[in-house]
Amino acid sequence: MSDQNSNLAEIQKHREQIDLIDRELVALLNKRAGHSLVIRGLKPGAHMGLYDAKREEEIFAKLDGMNAGPLYNEHLREIYATILKVMKETPSV
Repeated sequence: MSDQNSNLAEIQKHREQIDLIDRELVALLNKRAGHSLVIRGLKPGAHMGLYDAKREEEIFAKLDGMNAGPLYNEHLREIYATILKVMKETPSV
């Protein structure tokens, strides 16, 4: 097999793994969203506001502690900031 064919086959194997990981990520993001929506529904009864800046900072700090790379902490924060933003905009079920 030529180097080109070998590289193409290797690329395809990695893409298949990425597709599997994406499927898991989508399922996990939706699972996370479900818990967030439950929490949102419980906050008024606990006399809590819907937005909690302290909790967001706690999430970011935990991410920093979990991160073993290759993503940089600031990139994970960008991803999670987007996740949190989308959750704030997601209508309750």
